[in-house]
Amino acid sequence: MPPRSHILVVNGRKVRQPVFVIGAPHSGADLFGRALKQSAGFHITIGQEAVQSVVYAFARSPSIQRGRSDAAATVLRDAFAQAWQVTAHCCLTCSPFCRDAGQVTGPSCCVSERDIVRYGDASPDLMYCADTLVDAFPDARLVQIIRDGRDVVAAMLGDPQALAWFKPGIANVETEFPNPFFGIETEQDLAIWPDLSAAGKCALRWRGAVRAMARLRAALSAEQLTTIRYENMLRHPAAAASAVSGFVGDKVAQIAVKAARRDGQPSAEPGAWRRQLTSSQLSEIESVAGPDLRRVGYLD
Repeated sequence: MPPRSHILVVNGRKVRQPVFVIGAPHSGADLFGRALKQSAGFHITIGQEAVQSVVYAFARSPSIQRGRSDAAATVLRDAFAQAWQVTAHCCLTCSPFCRDAGQVTGPSCCVSERDIVRYGDASPDLMYCADTLVDAFPDARLVQIIRDGRDVVAAMLGDPQALAWFKPGIANVETEFPNPFFGIETEQDLAIWPDLSAAGKCALRWRGAVRAMARLRAALSAEQLTTIRYENMLRHPAAAASAVSGFVGDKVAQIAVKAARRDGQPSAEPGAWRRQLTSSQLSEIESVAGPDLRRVGYLD
């Protein structure tokens, strides 16, 4: 059956072809979201509480969506309807990154309601709701960002928030199976989980994400989904912006490479894993995700 048509009106405008940026943790979805947010006519949110709470509920407990696709789509659509509302002081409740991306410093709003042409979102871990996004917005445009899994692992190891998900009592790998959020697909994955180091668990999350992205690519048309490599995005920002502009049908601002490296973290640089990962960590990453690294072109 074709997807049911839903009309969502926000700020007096119908939401048409919203743009969503997805990717594994630390793959650069936030950087591309920043570029979209600074593009004329786009109202892009990043980490709005209304959306993030739903994203993590669905990502951490995928069982609540199974067999309830219409209900899940309605919940997500309602979350975006709330997140995209423009009021006089709407940015006061935004995440710090969203405010920074919108260059908001006071009690103002990052966008003028009358200027909005397109809506979108680049919230962390949005990719774990990708199927529901398409159910909620059948005309959505999805931009996938893929990054070398070794650099992703190195960046995650330097991020206390990313590592916090692995703590006992938080990692719900035994109560939710399979568990896409942690990249656990099989009984074998579940069996090796307790013995994996933090690097191995990060690699498993990256592996699960790129496999999910491959399934999306197979299921959606080239008109609805495109994939960009993080490395190309940083090395050739103008070309990346041009490619996505053609895909979404509106001009996208160039990726701000300097902004991507504004905090001086070497993990933002392609190939930083060579300085940051130990030989034992690389060996474990190879064991967990080697075939997938080769499949997506990051290992010979």
